[in-house]
Order: sequence, then C-alpha cells, then structure tokens
Amino acid sequence: MTTHFLTRPDGRIAYDDTGSGPLVVCVPGMGDLRSEYRFLAPQLLAAGFRVVTVDLRGHGESDATFADMQRPTVGGDVLAVLAELDPGTVPGPAHLVGCSFGAAAVVWAAAEAPERVATVTLIGPFVRDLPAPAFQRLALRLLLARPWGARAWAAWFRRLHVKARPADFDAHVAALRASLSDARRLAAVRGMALASSAAIDPRLDDLRAPTTVVMGTADPDFPDPAAEATAIAQRTDGTVVLVEGAGHYPHVEDPETTGAAILAFLAAHATA
Repeated sequence: MTTHFLTRPDGRIAYDDTGSGPLVVCVPGMGDLRSEYRFLAPQLLAAGFRVVTVDLRGHGESDATFADMQRPTVGGDVLAVLAELDPGTVPGPAHLVGCSFGAAAVVWAAAEAPERVATVTLIGPFVRDLPAPAFQRLALRLLLARPWGARAWAAWFRRLHVKARPADFDAHVAALRASLSDARRLAAVRGMALASSAAIDPRLDDLRAPTTVVMGTADPDFPDPAAEATAIAQRTDGTVVLVEGAGHYPHVEDPETTGAAILAFLAAHATA
C-alpha cells in the first residue's frame, strides 16, 4: 500500500488510494488509524469501487504538527482530499464513509460541498453534543494525559469492541499504543475528545446526499444506540442499519454483515 500525502496549512494528511471506479473516501474514528477500514476496503474494492482511506490529522502517518482538532477543520481536510484527487479518474461525486469523530468530519464536508458527495455513511457517529456531567469531561482530560494516556486509550479501545475481535486485534491495538506514545499524537486525541459537536449538529439538516446511519446495538459510547441512530437518520432523511450485538466498530466486529449493508446502500444509489 502506497501512502500519499496532502499538504495542509499546518502539516500533511496521509492517505492511500486503491482501485478504480466510483470513489469511496473512508475517514476513521478518533484515536484510530486508517487501517480501521482493513475489512471494509477489500469488500468495496471487490465491488468495483476506488477506495481512499485517510489518517486523521495528528494520527497514523499524518503529521503531528496540527494544533486545531475541531470537527469542521477536520471536515476541511476531507474536502481537501477530494480536491486533491485527480478528477479525471473519478467518475462522479464521492461516497463518504465516516466513523465516530470521522463521521462529524464527513457531515461537515458533505454539507459544505454537496456537489462533490454522492452518499454519506455514518458509523457510530458523534455528530451531536450529548448531555454529560462536567466531571466526565474532567475524567476524559485526565484519562488522556501522559504518562498513562496511551495505555488508558488502548484499554478503552478494547472495551469498544463488544461482539468480536478480529485475529489481528492485538497487533492493531499495539500499533495504536505505539503511535500514541508520541506526546503530540496523544494531544491530538485529547483535543478531538474534548472538541464540541455544536458546529456539526445544525449541518445535519443541510445534508442533501442519501445518508445511512450504521450503529452497533451494544455500542457502549451511547446510552441508547438505536435511539441515537434513529434521531440522526430523522434529521438527515436517512436510513438506519443496526448491527446486532456489535459495539462502536461494527465494520470491524462484524465485517460481513456491516459490509453487506453498506454495499447494498451504495448499490441502491449507484445511479445517483
């Protein structure tokens, strides 16, 4: 896999670009790597899509020089990736897939440039500020502090996978811990974790592309995952896919079920 780099004002964004056909851009969740899509991407490629997966700013192979971790700014990175890709090899608008924090970036990008976006897939999306007591934000700030932050995030990341863990899960978690041993990358995760979704919430009403919300029914990040998915789908005039028993990463925990649902959604809107 070849890593490409996109220069932004404060650093470079890393991404890979594989296949040909209609473009799908996949944006991972906070604290994860673009290899989060290692099970979904092959399914998309086999179905004839061109697949681009992106490392968030401050994550993976992207530079650790970024200071702004707000959701709209990361959405700007997604738009910059779309602009960077050779339009001569992209037949039509792109399909955007975003997980967790990455879903907020996808919402922003799709609302800002509807002419560039064919469909929107939101997996375990954090696109609204949910009620939370002040002590939880303080606890989160402390959790992601050095010197224990990388270890604490790895432990929480394990809890987010409820239904099943793939054979390479331990190696993936080890890669996350190694990346977050860099204080700047841990600071990036902390900045994203504490950033508000207030600027994203109203943009849900601006989405024009067909949208689907994919949620694990046992996602520990939401008090009622099904209700959250339904609320977002109602705002976007979208559909809901509930992956029974899955946690925050259904495309990793149950890639067959989740991949089939996403491919069916993309196929239903292929002519669009």
